[in-house]
Amino acid sequence: MTAFQSEWQERFGRTEPKVLCVGLNYSDHADESGMKRPAAPLLFGKFANTICGDGDAIVLPANIGHVDAEAELAVVIGEIAHGVPVASAYDVIAGYTCANDVSARDAQFGDGQWFRGKGFDTFCPIGPRFVTASELGNPGDLRVCQRLNGEVLQDARTSSLIFDVPQLVAYTSSVVTLLPGDLILTGTPDGVGVFRDPKISLRAGDVVEVEVERIGLLSNVVQEAG
Repeated sequence: MTAFQSEWQERFGRTEPKVLCVGLNYSDHADESGMKRPAAPLLFGKFANTICGDGDAIVLPANIGHVDAEAELAVVIGEIAHGVPVASAYDVIAGYTCANDVSARDAQFGDGQWFRGKGFDTFCPIGPRFVTASELGNPGDLRVCQRLNGEVLQDARTSSLIFDVPQLVAYTSSVVTLLPGDLILTGTPDGVGVFRDPKISLRAGDVVEVEVERIGLLSNVVQEAG
């Protein structure tokens, strides 16, 4: 059992939470992607096999092409929730953590949907700690930052989210029943490697850091499979 699984088992009684993700939820990221800003949250999912913890390796599959890190604030659900109104969304949140929505772009864009590109083992580092909702307070204006080998690639604030945390909890719970320990990744800012000139792809030996204000710094080394 991994350290993450042990913590989730102790806190929530389960080791394999749902990982629900939101695409294109920062205006600048939608713009750099060349895509229209969504009229409603754009949902996709990752399986629990993608989850790893702070200090674990992000493993690059062989011949996968361009891979990006994506810095995100993650919401952790604290109770069974379905059809939650926006006004009651904070009542079902247990806390928050940092997340890295690692993405294999050739697979994501080439397949025409995001399952494979987002779904490889270790493609969702989480951590370094769980911060309770009462400790963190309002998540509406937190700095979210990604550094690659010390260089800042992403730097924004959650005040720039198109759909804020209560809206995401309400919308997501209207689609699927949320359970204690489930994660909602709220989206990533602009600055990801694939849309830079020149492009910047993760490579073996890289160190990726995701930092969210008042939560902490999630750090992972990148390595090749095998």
